[in-house]
Order: sequence, then structure tokens, then C-alpha cells
Amino acid sequence: MPKRKQERPQLLGVKSVETRYLEDRQQLYTALKSLDRRSFMKVSAAALGATAGLSAPHGFQPISVAHAQTKQGKAQKFNFAYISDSHLYERKLNDRFVNQLMRAVDDVNALDPQPDFVFYGGDLAQLGQPKELELGAQILKTIKAPLKVMVGEHDWYFDMGEKWRELFGEPTYSFDHKGVHFVVLNSVVEKDFWTKRKLTPMERMRTVAGLDNGVQSSFTVGDAQREWLKKDLAKLPVTQPIVVFSHSPLYKLYKPWNFWTDDAEQVQAILKRFKSVVVFHGHTHQLLTNRIGNIHFHGLLSTAWPWPYAPEGMPELTVQMGRPDPFNPHDGLGDGLVTMHPDGMADMVYNLWNRNPVTISKKYMATNGKQAKPAKPKLRSY
Repeated sequence: MPKRKQERPQLLGVKSVETRYLEDRQQLYTALKSLDRRSFMKVSAAALGATAGLSAPHGFQPISVAHAQTKQGKAQKFNFAYISDSHLYERKLNDRFVNQLMRAVDDVNALDPQPDFVFYGGDLAQLGQPKELELGAQILKTIKAPLKVMVGEHDWYFDMGEKWRELFGEPTYSFDHKGVHFVVLNSVVEKDFWTKRKLTPMERMRTVAGLDNGVQSSFTVGDAQREWLKKDLAKLPVTQPIVVFSHSPLYKLYKPWNFWTDDAEQVQAILKRFKSVVVFHGHTHQLLTNRIGNIHFHGLLSTAWPWPYAPEGMPELTVQMGRPDPFNPHDGLGDGLVTMHPDGMADMVYNLWNRNPVTISKKYMATNGKQAKPAKPKLRSY
């Protein structure tokens, strides 16, 4: 009976992991409706407290696990999920993007079995405001699996990453998991266009967020990170499976929209000696598939809005999304799952919320699109 079910935890003095998770999640949702700094700290403390009290593997995970290391070993098959490009405003300004990020969190929390980790692909905030990033961090803390986080340009250029670092740590790092070496880069480094113009932090941020304004420079990985990458990979054998996470695509797609990384060829040259390299990137908000030699590239879906495809330079392997319904605010959005195989190849699943999922399989990539081609969407692309 429902009444007995409610009384039992009180009688025993304990609550199940699932009950505590649901209670804490409800508390978070309630607090987010009127989140100010005081309530943020209260909710944060509650979430961390829940973390400390859980012994089960799927309880709340603090954001600090983003840099946790796991031992390298023989390559194994495993899954990780992804969420990306949520572009949060404060909830009082826009609650649709907040709700959509929560929907993605629900998606990955409902996976059974749970993925080994969840990767967040950047642009958590829209204008890099501390409250936007704090709001996003609190929502991401409700993910059950361990979390890995990458920075996007919308997170960075208000305070040059100060708040993002406070919440998530340094943006460049690597880790090993079940035989795969993962690298996370900050690929949205820009030349200083703001000092001589005496731009305020918000003017700088809005310029970067504008993408096609012609004022800012193209994104780069930059000299310092390329040197770090060389050293990070130096001792690894050519047979080592490599996965790279970068917010912008590590190739040159369409410069007017900054779907572009200026030093992409130099980064590709560092990765060239390995037999299997897969790059996952955010920023483009769409199904996007490319292959350059040994490197396979996959774009990530956004939870905020879909971009149209660039008018030129589309990679040949891309199976385009159908045109989203402008009257459906969730259409063209989603999250996804990646299956890593022992050979370092990946099956990429795009979980489109209002459509059938699309899988870009390792066979499709290995045969340069000749086999296992995904079905074309029934709706016209855009």
C-alpha cells in the first residue's frame, strides 16, 4: 500500500539511494525557480552532502571528478554519454534552455546500464555570467555517472575563464579509461581584439558570442596547448586509441561562422602517427561527420537550438539532419551515447528528442561511407 511504502524508510531510519536522489533532485528543481546566491549555496551544500552520504556508485557526483584518473589497461568496450551547448541564461530571463538541459540530464540518468561517464561539450552559459555558470553546474551535479567537462567560448570571454575554472578546474587535461587515452582541449583561444578597443568584459563577451561579426579572430588551440599535447602523447605507442574533445571542430569548415579552428592542421599533424583517433566537438549544434586520414570527427547535438548547415564546405560523410520544425522548440535538439570499441573506433548515437535516433557506426567511418550508411532523414535538410 502507498502509505506503508512511505513509512518504511522512516521506520528503518534510512532511505534508499533512489529515494534520496529523487528528493534531492526535487529540492534542486524547487530552488532553481528562484535561484539567488543564498539559495544557490544552500542547494549546493545539500547536493554535496548527499554526495558524501552515498556509497552506491550512481549517487550524486561532484564536478571535481572531471579530472579523476582511471588506470590505463587493455582496451575494452564501453559507453559514455554526452550533453552539449546548453547556452543557459539566468532562469528568470529564459527558463526554456534550463528545462532543456534538465531533460538531457534525465535522458542520461535513465540509461540502463549507466554509461561509464558523461561528457559535457562546452557552452554551458550564454554570456559567461557567474550566475549562468553556477546554475549550469548545479544542474550537472544531478548527473548520476561521473562527469567530464569541456569549456566553450560562451563560458570563457566574460571573465577569461575565472568562474569556469573555479567551478570545473583547468580546461586542458587528459585521462585514461579502459584502454583509451582521452584528451580535453580548450580550442576557443582567440587573439586579443579587445584591449586596444578598450572593450568592457560584456562587450568582449558579446563580440565572441556574435560569431560572424568580423571583429574577433578565429579560434585556435594555440602554441602552448599544442606543445602540451605533444608532451602528453609522446610516450604513447601508435596503437594507442586516442579520443580528443574540442569545442570547435579540429578542421576548417566555414570561417564566416567560426565553424573553424585556425591551427587545425598543426593539431592533426600531432595526431597523425596514431592508428585510431576520434574527435568529438560541440559548437556546431548538428549531425556533422568528417574523416581526415586516420582522424574521425563527430559533432555533438545542442540542447538549446540547432544551427543550419553552413552554405559551403560540408564534409562528404555528413548525413544531414532534417529541417527542424520552427513551431516545435525541442526539434533538432538532443543528446547522445558513444560506444567505444577495443580497436579505438566509435559508434556515435545522436539521440534526437523528437525523431528516431541516428547512429554513425564505426563501419560507416572505416569504409569512408561505403557501408552501413545511415538512412536519409524524411524531412528536407536546411
